[in-house]
Amino acid sequence: MIGALRSEWTKLRTSPGTIWLLLAVVVATVAVSAAAVAGTTCRWGGCDVDPARLALTGVQLGQAVAAILAVLVIGGEYGTGMHRITLTAVPRRGVVLVAKAVVVSAVIVAASAAAVAGSLLATRPLLRRNGLPALSMDDGGAVRAAVGSVLYLTLVALLALGVATAVRHSAAAIGAVLGLLYLFPIMAQAVSDEKWQRYLTKLGPMTAGLTIQATKHLTELPIAPWKGLGVLAVWSVGCLLAGGALLVRRDA
Repeated sequence: MIGALRSEWTKLRTSPGTIWLLLAVVVATVAVSAAAVAGTTCRWGGCDVDPARLALTGVQLGQAVAAILAVLVIGGEYGTGMHRITLTAVPRRGVVLVAKAVVVSAVIVAASAAAVAGSLLATRPLLRRNGLPALSMDDGGAVRAAVGSVLYLTLVALLALGVATAVRHSAAAIGAVLGLLYLFPIMAQAVSDEKWQRYLTKLGPMTAGLTIQATKHLTELPIAPWKGLGVLAVWSVGCLLAGGALLVRRDA
């Protein structure tokens, strides 16, 4: 396992696009979060805004970049044929996938932590300037939202890794992952039945997972914050297990 981890880290570290994608996770998340707060004002009081959720809006875009990075970790090897060398060097294919998952998790956690911290720092003065509720990290809900957002982005990356392992084609895997993330909220908005809206929200990996950012009106949420993140975790583990099973059974 140590050798597989070292190999996967070397491949990821030396890939020319890795650093740019990690930077894109941070920049996209911070930029969209700042834009969302800057475009929201509350001058006359009575503004019912969740400051943590608003300040972390950029996670909804940052997740797409994190997913693309995770897909390319294995999809790029299938595209170049390098996966045959990898599987020859490490015949235990499950070990290869676990090593990739560990390495992807490590880099995404680092990038996500920087993105979340940057978003909170960038939006704090904007919240105050626009008359919005202040965001205090002394509040347990805000800490949960911040830590949960890091976990959310990491789980999305693992979901993408599992899908890419199963699909074995980068473009198709990226389309499948983005469709899986963004389809459920679109469907929830399209249906008029409130019961079905809540059901789709609780089922979707993105809609359920992002409830971890909520700090207000928790009793009105379709699903509790940690349970919502648990739904995303189930999606991620399921995709990894499916991808791993196909990786083991199929020819290289």
